[in-house]
Amino acid sequence: MAEGETESPGPKKRGPYISSVTSRSVNLMIRGVVLFFIGVFLALVLNLLQIQRNVTLFPPDVIASIFSSAWWVPPCCGTASAVIGLLYPCIDRHLGEPHKFKREWSSVMRCVAVFVGINHASAKVDFDNNIQLSLTLAALSIGLWWTFDRSRSGFGLGVGIAFLATLVTQLLVYNGVYQYTSPDFLYVRSWLPCIFFAGGITMGNIGRQLAMVS
Repeated sequence: MAEGETESPGPKKRGPYISSVTSRSVNLMIRGVVLFFIGVFLALVLNLLQIQRNVTLFPPDVIASIFSSAWWVPPCCGTASAVIGLLYPCIDRHLGEPHKFKREWSSVMRCVAVFVGINHASAKVDFDNNIQLSLTLAALSIGLWWTFDRSRSGFGLGVGIAFLATLVTQLLVYNGVYQYTSPDFLYVRSWLPCIFFAGGITMGNIGRQLAMVS
């Protein structure tokens, strides 16, 4: 190189820490988007089952899709699904107890199928009273957790999700956003926490599987 000439600086390489942080952020965003769309799809399908049986009733002016669902239901369910699916593996790492029970996609798909079946039963199966239906769905939901999860963190998060989701639903119904036919637990059906519990376990399993393969 001739005297007086300086070497042009090449492209700066990112350090290993920055690369690691960027990679984790991108991975987290991709998993969140996947979980969001899974939640939206399940919300459309399951809410359609409930509406067909007149379990939930929306005012005519908010019915704004071909699936006869209020426009805000799918995005809300998608957002909740993303949060739950990302939270489960995060809690597992924080507790230092990685979830290793039945970690394969076939098990996750069976878990989704059982969850859809539980929701379908809440709309299709006729019982003499809501107490029998609630007890049956509670047993099925706990059976879903035992079959596909069996972790204490999964059970605890499922209970917490069921409590918070039921509370939010009570507030929505109280404010007239929509209503349940024949409510027997304040403003909603008594079996609703069971559905939320099973949904939390299901999205948690999907989130854990995505975290494992990413």
